[in-house]
Amino acid sequence: MTETPQATLSNWRKAPHNTWGFSHVDRLVKTDTIKAGMQSAPLSHGPDLDLDAIRLSSGQTVSEALDASFTDGFMILREGEIVAERYGPALDADTPHIVFSVSKSITATVAGVLVERGELDVDLPVIHYLPELAGTAYGDCTVRHVLDMTVAIEFNEDYLDPKGDVSRYRVAMDWDPEGNFAYEGGLHAFIATMRRGEGAHGDKFHYVSPNSDALGWILERASGLSMADILTRYLWQPMGAGTDGLITVDRQGGARTAGGICTTLSDLARIGELMRLKGRVGDRQVIPQTWIDDILEGGDHGPWARGDMTDLFASARYRSKWYIPDQVPGEFCAIGIHGQWIYVDPVAGLTIVKLSCQPIPADDDLDALNLDIFRSIGKDVRAR
Repeated sequence: MTETPQATLSNWRKAPHNTWGFSHVDRLVKTDTIKAGMQSAPLSHGPDLDLDAIRLSSGQTVSEALDASFTDGFMILREGEIVAERYGPALDADTPHIVFSVSKSITATVAGVLVERGELDVDLPVIHYLPELAGTAYGDCTVRHVLDMTVAIEFNEDYLDPKGDVSRYRVAMDWDPEGNFAYEGGLHAFIATMRRGEGAHGDKFHYVSPNSDALGWILERASGLSMADILTRYLWQPMGAGTDGLITVDRQGGARTAGGICTTLSDLARIGELMRLKGRVGDRQVIPQTWIDDILEGGDHGPWARGDMTDLFASARYRSKWYIPDQVPGEFCAIGIHGQWIYVDPVAGLTIVKLSCQPIPADDDLDALNLDIFRSIGKDVRAR
């Protein structure tokens, strides 16, 4: 692997430093370990897909599109077998890479285990678990509103504004040094500053990352475990992860469940495959099928249509931190900034994962290109 150790807390998410920074997060930010078990669930290999032979709607081959989209790692599972795998210069098969907001989807997936255990009721008010948030935006919403990003809250998710809400948020999570904002407390203190927005909870999809950090805090309070232990006990070890994962934490131990999970490419693929198989790994039900079914079939289109991301998917649902677009029957995905993806096409039997170092956090053109990659592969496989 190529190292560029000039990456620092000030520049690790900016090109070119992010190429190294995204796969060496634990050298820059405090992390807790998500522990793999003694035995992993092996991923077998199937016949290779020729990525030079599959063309996108633009005419590019998949290989050309991967080269053009800052790919750090790319893997395709077809019916659970690896049929394509590639790595960039700063990543290998054993190194965890940050998945940014795919962390939201992973966190919400494991929430289903706590529901089944009777430790979490998503219809209860947030303040049932976190009475500290009375009087905030979360004071009169439910856990379900948090899961589905339908909290009526004031927050502008602008990643590039150096004096905006996100910049203040990054200082609180210890992802940035003090600069335009002084440190005023960790993630939990920051969440407690969230103000109520206009309208009713549940009416509109509004993408706000602190909601997902609040979810992690709720899960910790409901279970009595740290987030790293929740992920270890209920996901990493039961699914047979091959490598320890990481989750960033602030100096007070607040877990960054909105964007701080780091995992290897193959373990990310295991999570996607787990979702494709309705929560099962072999003969073991790791995540309750009822929870997966609710993700894929629950919710409605209204909040999305009234929300702030219809440029990404004109028609879709967002349920428990997973995107369910309407364009390709059955498809669903998890998306993180800078080009992190889990994409599942159950009809084609495909799980596709991509790790990237895109220079711009939210790049509409690259989102469209990545979707074209995934959908073109699915179309090719279904036509065989």
